[in-house]
Amino acid sequence: MVEKIYVTYNQVHKLCQSSAERILAEFKPQLMVAIGGGGYVPARILRSFLKKPGAPNIPIQAIGLSLYESLGTTDTEIETPGTKVTRTQWLDLSSLEMANLIGKNVLIVDEVDDTRTTLEYAVRELEKDVIEAQKRTGREGEKTTFSIFVLHNKDKRKKGMLPEEIIHGRYDAARTVGDVWICYPWEATDIDEHDRLAAEQEKAHKN
Repeated sequence: MVEKIYVTYNQVHKLCQSSAERILAEFKPQLMVAIGGGGYVPARILRSFLKKPGAPNIPIQAIGLSLYESLGTTDTEIETPGTKVTRTQWLDLSSLEMANLIGKNVLIVDEVDDTRTTLEYAVRELEKDVIEAQKRTGREGEKTTFSIFVLHNKDKRKKGMLPEEIIHGRYDAARTVGDVWICYPWEATDIDEHDRLAAEQEKAHKN
């Protein structure tokens, strides 16, 4: 039986809030890339806490990557990590979307670092595409720096690899958890039942 953790919108909000000051100080993000669908909500909440008085909001761009496959069990919430990353949405190399990344501190946001395969793919492909965009626009001298923020990092052996400079300085997880299945509120079809299970879980941990 896979252990589940139910996370509420309130908890996600507070995880983003508690991480924002550290992210601002260490990463100084100028643009966010949210990995969909799990990174969309944390990125939007985080943006509110990253906004400096008098400064504009940090832009959010979105990419869609899929790695999970259904286990085919009767429990529709349980899925297992797949082996191949599938692009469902990506930045247009020929548009301002990619040009806007050049020379920026870019924060990649996702909900969970499970096998790390998706994050590895995102960093590798974005770095490659930025280099292409720099060559095309004649902006090779501008340095683009990628950092990562996730709500939860699972403490387990990872299949994916990230550059050392990211792991040891530009990676932030709001919480590190065991190898459990995390149920996020945006995946719920019955939010009241989801919140009820989350409250039961929290009460059990306090007792």
